Amino acid sequence: MKKTFKLSHPTIKYPRLVEATKNEVKKYLKRERNKALPEYADFWGFDCRFGQTEALAEEIHVAQINEKISFAESQEWTEFYLEILAAPAQRTKRDAADEQEEDEDLENAESDDEL
Repeated sequence: MKKTFKLSHPTIKYPRLVEATKNEVKKYLKRERNKALPEYADFWGFDCRFGQTEALAEEIHVAQINEKISFAESQEWTEFYLEILAAPAQRTKRDAADEQEEDEDLENAESDDEL
């Protein structure tokens, strides 16, 4: 999906347009995730870009899409550009060192909470 969403309409109110765009994005993501995966892939990854225009669009994580649309609403943008490209991806195993660091960070956070 590469689309410039218009947030101005003569009869539809601004908050309703914003909610409609969020719903359209949600439906698109669901539709893409339900497509059949190639044999080598574990999940659908998404390459996303967001900005006021296509030229100003920056890469974002798929989880940030609603947050960015809400930001556009708070800035009262009349339009924004959103690009979502689905790509099959494969999960990678974590290294034992990474897991050990996470465990240590968790233990440190718990001990800080006790103080």
